[in-house]
Amino acid sequence: MKRTIADSIVESLLNAGVKRIYGIIGDSLNALLDAIRRSGKIEWIHVRHEEVAAFAAGADATLSGGIAVCAGSSGPGNLHLINGLYDCHRNRVPVLAIAAHIPSSEIGSGFFQETRPDMLFQECSFFCEIVTGPRQIPRAVTMAMQTATARSGVSVLVLPGDVAAFEYDESPVPERVIHSTRPIVCPSTDELKTLADYLDKGKRITLLCGAGCSGAHASLMKLCEKLQSPMVIALRGKEYLEYDNPYSVGLTGLIGYSSGYHAMMECDVLLMLGTDFPYRQFYPQEATILQVDLDSSRLGRRTPLAYGVCGDIKTTVDMLLPLLMEPHSPDHLQHFAAHYAKVREELDNLAAPGRAPIHPQFLMKVISDLADEDAVFTCDVGTPTVWAARYLSMNGKRRLLGSFNHGTMANAMPQAIGAQVAQPGQQVISLSGDGGLTMLLGDLLTLRQQKLPIKIVVFNNGALGFVELEMKAAGFLEFGTELDNPNFAALAQAMGIEGIRVEDPNDLESAVRRTLEHSGPVVLDVVVNRQELAMPPKINLEQARGFTMWMLKAVLNGQGNEVIELAKTNLLR
Repeated sequence: MKRTIADSIVESLLNAGVKRIYGIIGDSLNALLDAIRRSGKIEWIHVRHEEVAAFAAGADATLSGGIAVCAGSSGPGNLHLINGLYDCHRNRVPVLAIAAHIPSSEIGSGFFQETRPDMLFQECSFFCEIVTGPRQIPRAVTMAMQTATARSGVSVLVLPGDVAAFEYDESPVPERVIHSTRPIVCPSTDELKTLADYLDKGKRITLLCGAGCSGAHASLMKLCEKLQSPMVIALRGKEYLEYDNPYSVGLTGLIGYSSGYHAMMECDVLLMLGTDFPYRQFYPQEATILQVDLDSSRLGRRTPLAYGVCGDIKTTVDMLLPLLMEPHSPDHLQHFAAHYAKVREELDNLAAPGRAPIHPQFLMKVISDLADEDAVFTCDVGTPTVWAARYLSMNGKRRLLGSFNHGTMANAMPQAIGAQVAQPGQQVISLSGDGGLTMLLGDLLTLRQQKLPIKIVVFNNGALGFVELEMKAAGFLEFGTELDNPNFAALAQAMGIEGIRVEDPNDLESAVRRTLEHSGPVVLDVVVNRQELAMPPKINLEQARGFTMWMLKAVLNGQGNEVIELAKTNLLR
């Protein structure tokens, strides 16, 4: 059999170390799938929705540290990839998407399933090109993977189905290594001295640290000690910075703590390190703000800066430390460390068993206490992210993945699939909302088909809970948020997956133990309290007014029982 362009693409992927591709087969992918089958060296991870393929590839790349690949057939098939690819791109993980296309002779004719993938994916990729003939191969594949790897983002290779089947008469593809480099980037000596001068003048310095601080834990502890600074942690930095950290005063933002919020608002110097924290209303207005980031395009785009420098966080901090000359009072740090200890105690008190329905805080604490030391957690947006942020204990070995930048529903289970494939020996736990799980429910079958022992914990409150909270804060009555859910445990059992349902808080710990000890996939359906409030660290006057209006409207519209249940839930534990 003569070699095809698809064969050469498979050879290029193998040369780059690709071991698997996530996707759904379609006729426009036939030549590529046949080449994969004949090679016998790349695993095809068959999912039930292409969006899942993209999310899974992103989680795979995050945990494996290499490039991951997903694929979709022409038109609707590859179009389904786009939400997951946006998430991958914004999370800055290297993913190659192979977007099959209609026959090349029909492009532009309004042919069946025709879309313009070369245009559609421009906004969520660094590289997006069409393969039109054999002379582009293998160079186009190499460029796509090199770009994704070098820039930590998405590349898209658009491949018409007929082009994939073209004969490829060249000799076997020469091995082209994908170069993954990690250069040391540091500010100049003068820039470091200027940064040190600003910090030496500060009396109440607070650090805001994010995911860009990965690998810099020890250096940052030295910096906090030197500056006597509390550290506020952005959500994506939680897994890297929260553990063994006496300077942590919690998170800020919509799901943060009052201690983190006030530590930023009451400082005179704010040092941002490796974070692109987006919420401008949570930045201080009067403080001197400094920023260090590996991507200089991010400097000053969230809040005005007094000074910003480009650099790797660990390297920059290590070179900055010897330049800091002035001693700093411990008062600022001690005040907010005490504030955080009080907030932490209050939060932990809310994680008590209580009465039915189960408090979601209690559920998250039990999971955190019983999960493996190196467990991988994925969490859906909304309230599962809130409870994960507040109650999951990190230790430097655990990982926490979510759609923290893109903020899309239904990310947790798909990311868990990629995480489990990439790390087959580790415990992977999906913290799923009932709305998120049902959006891509069909891929529960992927757990069975691929024999993935993922534990799906469903926060079943019968509603889009975070949306309801937003409505209440804005003064609107809830509308369109209720979910008429099935028994998810029974549903899982019908799919051939172990299902466990819990409604009584007294049964929760044993149910979580059974879930985590089971050798295969499990759906743990936990009925949690719909009226639990996940309050932001600061309630402004407009939100308070909106909440009052919600209560008044609820009573006037005959929904006073909801106000009573809300009070019982949050005042009577």
